[in-house]
Amino acid sequence: MQSDELKRRISAGRGDALADLVLKNARIVNVFTDEIDTADIAISGNSIVGVGTYHGRKEVDLHGKYVCPGLIDGHIHIESSMLCGPAFEQAVLPHGTTAVVTDPHEISNVAGLEGLDFMLETTKNLTLSVYFMLPSCVPATDLDESGAVLNAEQLRPYYGDPRVLGLAELMNAYGTVRCDPKILQKIRDCTEAEKIVDGHAPLLSAKDLNAYIAAGVQSDHECSNIEEAMEKLRLGQYIMIREGTAAKNMEALMPLFREPYCSRCMLVTDDKHPGDLLDSGHIDSNIRKAIRLGADPAVAVKMATLVPAQYFGFKQRGAVAPGYRADLVVVSDLESFMVEQVYKNGTLVAEHGKTLKPAPLDIDRVRFSHVMDSFDLDEITLQDLELRESGEQERVICLNRGELLTEEKIIPFQRHPGKAPGVDPEHNIVKLAVFERHHHSGHVGIGFLGNFSLKCGAVASSIAHDSHNLIVAGDNDTDMMLAGNTVRKNKGGLAFVADGQVVAELALPVAGLMSTESAESVAAKMQALNDALKAHGVAEDIGIFMTLAFVSLPVIPKLRLNTYGIIDVAQQKVVPAVF
Repeated sequence: MQSDELKRRISAGRGDALADLVLKNARIVNVFTDEIDTADIAISGNSIVGVGTYHGRKEVDLHGKYVCPGLIDGHIHIESSMLCGPAFEQAVLPHGTTAVVTDPHEISNVAGLEGLDFMLETTKNLTLSVYFMLPSCVPATDLDESGAVLNAEQLRPYYGDPRVLGLAELMNAYGTVRCDPKILQKIRDCTEAEKIVDGHAPLLSAKDLNAYIAAGVQSDHECSNIEEAMEKLRLGQYIMIREGTAAKNMEALMPLFREPYCSRCMLVTDDKHPGDLLDSGHIDSNIRKAIRLGADPAVAVKMATLVPAQYFGFKQRGAVAPGYRADLVVVSDLESFMVEQVYKNGTLVAEHGKTLKPAPLDIDRVRFSHVMDSFDLDEITLQDLELRESGEQERVICLNRGELLTEEKIIPFQRHPGKAPGVDPEHNIVKLAVFERHHHSGHVGIGFLGNFSLKCGAVASSIAHDSHNLIVAGDNDTDMMLAGNTVRKNKGGLAFVADGQVVAELALPVAGLMSTESAESVAAKMQALNDALKAHGVAEDIGIFMTLAFVSLPVIPKLRLNTYGIIDVAQQKVVPAVF
């Protein structure tokens, strides 16, 4: 900061000079004391210079509306919104989100460093502040087939980028506590750069958890019950309370919304679909839910502002106070928490649900050619879907509603007329297949999925964490083949097929993960898919595609399916689907 600018701010803070902008008659959510203060907010340049009684060159009377710090999502994968950076900004900025910390491991698993560079490039000039954690596990484990492998040497130069804050969720907890040298080198590089290591360790406990934290892991976003969260808090971790489209852990963790716990906990979304972003909101939606469940509004706001700012080292973000960045959110009341205005660096950037100056999406298709053409897969045939195992019993990957954890169920092998072998329509058991799409290997994993709620036909998706191979689920092979080939033709995306016809589809040509269209366009096509599924018997509140996206992630217990077959996560080995 230049000396003249510093003097100007001090003069405005003293009241000796007019501030550039004064928000008059505001009720300020004080995240330091959990109080509501009534005062003016004086802004000079991009910073708050005073809270009290002030006058400015421009004055806006808020008439007693509430002002909060700009909201921060401390853990999200932008790619999971199916939107490129500018469209994502357009969706979240009007909801009060002024900064996000993203882990680009989705696109990095598909396109390696080109994918990481794509995300850095397409977000660098946004109004939204986009920070990055470097993907730690590409692939998630050695027992997976991703489009790329990122080692410590490749990642090391990126720590010099000021928008890179550290190493993203260390998903391979088992490898960490067993001193995998590749993982340890990544941790050393991050800590030597004096950056943060985020965690991902569902159900890890006791001495293994101690060892994991001793390695330098500072947070966790996978807690699904209060006992797990308290153990991690007691051992010094920050807890990211996740509430997204698929995983919803807030209700189970409501005891954390009070002191002393709330000062070590933050609100995050992890993954959220565009329709949810537009309809219910982003972090503002999480605040609303917390308040509805009984949280003190000021505490809920603190967990979405000051706590993530302190954790990530944002010294000038996260509070409405002198010296802090003028990233501000205006809401009419704290119960409904409906965002009316959003200020970024002291400038009004969104109002009444709209971004005032949407950023254009400009993609360098030559530089990012692999990102824009990532499918290397032959047309799927019925033979590709044949079971390669035989026996009288089948192993079913059973979903738990609202959670990412799965269970194992062994049942007699199912045979029903008109259905693929192994499918049990009465008990919502469908056939599942994962096709390797990056290296033309021809690998296909086949298994069975329970509690999936698909009544007929097939769905296919190129969003399949974390390697993002092509995943298909259905009750018959013919529809599964067509659904998979529809996604292949579109170079990525989602599809629903019933009775041999493509009912609805959404093309995602950017790495098979994201659209080049607006949030509204993607949300409309996603809604058409959901409406089609609902018309065919899927419950309205079931997120079929978001749920399907996690079925192949071989680091979350208990069972997953990837291109190698059914994976027992704890043992990190392939187990038979039929035996």
